[in-house]
Amino acid sequence: MIKTILITGGTGLIGKPLVKLLVQKGYKIHLLTRGEIRKNQSEGIREFKWDVYKREIDTDCIEGVDAVIHLAGEEIGSKRWTDGRKKQIVESRTESIRMIYDLMRKNKNQVNHVISASAVGYYGDRGNELLIETSLPSKDFLAETCIAWEEAVDEGEKLGVRIVKLRSGIVLDKKGGVLPQLDKPLKFGLGIIPGEGSQWVSWIHLQDAVSVYTYALENENMKGAYNMVAPEPVTLEHLSRSIAGSMKKSPLYLHIPKFALKVGIGEMSMMVLESTKASSEKLNRIGYNFEFADIEQATSEIYDS
Repeated sequence: MIKTILITGGTGLIGKPLVKLLVQKGYKIHLLTRGEIRKNQSEGIREFKWDVYKREIDTDCIEGVDAVIHLAGEEIGSKRWTDGRKKQIVESRTESIRMIYDLMRKNKNQVNHVISASAVGYYGDRGNELLIETSLPSKDFLAETCIAWEEAVDEGEKLGVRIVKLRSGIVLDKKGGVLPQLDKPLKFGLGIIPGEGSQWVSWIHLQDAVSVYTYALENENMKGAYNMVAPEPVTLEHLSRSIAGSMKKSPLYLHIPKFALKVGIGEMSMMVLESTKASSEKLNRIGYNFEFADIEQATSEIYDS
């Protein structure tokens, strides 16, 4: 039975509510942080210092740990993709889990489960193709990042741990992620749609994302990669109109041409221009029931709460 969990990236969009839920469920949490260790730590949570770029980590963080949840990684869309930034994006995901595996080898502890984030960026721009976990990856930067990320996580197989990789779609929450960027112009009566708007968006409500991590942790029949996406992908224009409807707005819609986005934000434009239609069927088959399967249901809950 899992009792103690080491979590990387525990202060992020998914990490914060996940840590809260796991503590409520009675788990003990070891939380790796780059910031200062708080003097008054929350009950059920112990914080440990680390710095991936300096290859520093408090070795006590692994003591008594049964499972690792790996969420750490530099935010993809926060800065322009220079060569240096790209290196940070990849290494923050790959070298961080390798540091933990090094600790596991040295301490011969009893970690048996590793649940790791990944992303549907693995598949790249695939038009209307319905993508399953065995679909081939793309060759662009986002795909290469996901491939390197998953390969680093898979190194844990040599240590005999169960590995689950959750390829997340866009996580919907008005406090973070993509939604604040999409709903900001709506507040001023404009609906900004990158490109034609016909590109597919694989999405998941934050509450479901947190629940899927918990489900993967507690169901040992789960192994390998899973698309962590709602059962009904939508086009980007559909998503924008659903947000506007939930906000009770009737905006003027403006399409931003692809070339303008590429000039403005460079290679990062692929984040909003790629069409990725991922299937949730594998997750459905192992018994996960989505609380938010419909986009209108999801955006209504987000903007009504």
